[in-house]
Amino acid sequence: MRIVLLGAPGAGKGTQAKKLIEKFGIPQISTGDLLRAAVAEGTELGKEAKSYMDKGELVPDSVVLGMVEERLGRDDCKDGYILDGFPRNTAQAEALDEMLDKMGMPLDAALNVDVPTEDLMKRLTGRRTCEQCGQMYNVYFNPPAEEGKCDKCGGTLFQRDDDKEETITKRLEVYREQTEPLIDYYRQKGILKTVTGTGAIDEIFTRVVETLGAA
Repeated sequence: MRIVLLGAPGAGKGTQAKKLIEKFGIPQISTGDLLRAAVAEGTELGKEAKSYMDKGELVPDSVVLGMVEERLGRDDCKDGYILDGFPRNTAQAEALDEMLDKMGMPLDAALNVDVPTEDLMKRLTGRRTCEQCGQMYNVYFNPPAEEGKCDKCGGTLFQRDDDKEETITKRLEVYREQTEPLIDYYRQKGILKTVTGTGAIDEIFTRVVETLGAA
């Protein structure tokens, strides 16, 4: 089963990916992880990526695609893979499709985890983290017993800058402009599968498995 995961920040893609890995025994391929590993290992592609990162520039698509191709060539990808975080736009999707076709490993499905904007905002802006032990809460869905105080250690809870409304709004705008068009791209290719990403995690996963079963 070869899947690309789609969905806005906060849609719960990572959580569902972990459950897919457990059920189907296929690896999750995150381009962020690939970049960090390649740079740390000092591979040729890693050195090339680092030269751009050191200048504060985006790593070119060709370098990222090279890393994805290298990773997909490993034995654990023979039965399938889950691509997470790439492609981020239609130009990358086209280049990826071309590469996957050459490798004989085309996508079976593009799984879109669909969550209403109001829920995304609550999931992301509601996050609070304990300063002492790092325990996470959500003021809407998983609040602490006492406001502003960690249940585990009594530490003070704070809101990370990444979770503030202004930052979240900007992230969602970037997603809509750059990444959301992928939904139409994969719909036109006939491999888009959409699941509603609200409700209990296991309920969502049941929907995911049923939807992919039809892929």
